[in-house]
Parts: sequence; C-alpha cells; structure tokens
Amino acid sequence: MIVVPPPLEGAEGHVAEMYERDLSTDGFVFSHTQAMAINPEAHEAFEALIRAVVPSIGVRTYELATLGAARAIPSPHCLLAHGRKALRAGAMDEAQLERAARDYTDADLSDADVAVMRYAERLSTDPGSMTDADTQELRDLGFSDRQIVDITLAAAARNHFSRALRALAVPVEDVPGLSPRLAAALLSPVGDL
Repeated sequence: MIVVPPPLEGAEGHVAEMYERDLSTDGFVFSHTQAMAINPEAHEAFEALIRAVVPSIGVRTYELATLGAARAIPSPHCLLAHGRKALRAGAMDEAQLERAARDYTDADLSDADVAVMRYAERLSTDPGSMTDADTQELRDLGFSDRQIVDITLAAAARNHFSRALRALAVPVEDVPGLSPRLAAALLSPVGDL
C-alpha cells in the first residue's frame, strides 16, 4: 500500500475511534482500517449508510448481500471480515458459512437467502443487464420495496469499499477468530489473486 495512513499515536476523532475498534477487538489495526482512515469523513459516511440499511433487512440479510458481493468482486478483505462478522452476529454457524462460501446454492440456505446472494453477485458483476425480473424475484420471496432498495445499497456499498481496497493494493491480513478451514472456504472465490 503506497498511501500513508495517519499514525496511531496522536490519532483523534473518527480516526482514533476506527483504530481503537480494531485494537480492542484484535490487538492491532488492520491495513484496510488504516487506508480508510486517510479520509475519515468518507469512512464515517460509509458507516452511516450501513447503519441506514441494516434495520430494514436485518444483520443476516445484510451479511448475505455483503458476502454475495464480496464473492463476485472478489474481495479477500471483505470475505474474511464479513465471514467473521456473520459468525459473531449468529447469522450463520461455521458449517453453513463454509458451505455458503464455497457454493451458496448448495448450503441449505432458504430461497430468499440464495436470491439475496445471487442478486448481490449479479449487481457486482453485470449490473447493466439487470432488469425488473431481478427485483421481482426478491419481491416474490417477500421482500418489501424498502428491503429491495436496502439489499441493493448493501451490495453496492460493498462494491465501493472492496474495489477501493483492491485499487489501493491494501494488504490482506489474517482475520483472528476464523479457523484455517473456514478462511480457506471464504477465500475460495478469490483464486490466485
């Protein structure tokens, strides 16, 4: 990573909060946190967007949309970080998350869960070809207009964040709390990148 993040010593405001969250949870500051700390106002706006979409769709659907988008990009940073977040939030247990990471269509997910991941994946790979049929599938599975918009925003936000990290060549660190087997499954869409 060629950009130079603000130093840990003397960090103030939102930057200090960002660093403290990583330190208190993992004992170190992730490279992706440091990169985003260069523009703390943008990071704060990103977090506000996420806080605005989660209430209507819930943590599980948010994490499924996030993982679907991260698989498609592919984003090793977000696959690992949100795999752990999905586990910690109880959105999935380790066995189901491992199966979903390798092939979400064969992971005993509900039709609605699979549709969310497929929608996020399509948004992340070929949004120009999406039609009303894509949103109709979500509607037919019980999602409201607000939830469809929030699923779309969750996946689009993951594209923003993931692609920024990839473009800045931010190193990928091991994420504490993931077994080697689960980490390998989460990274399976990344291939040789």
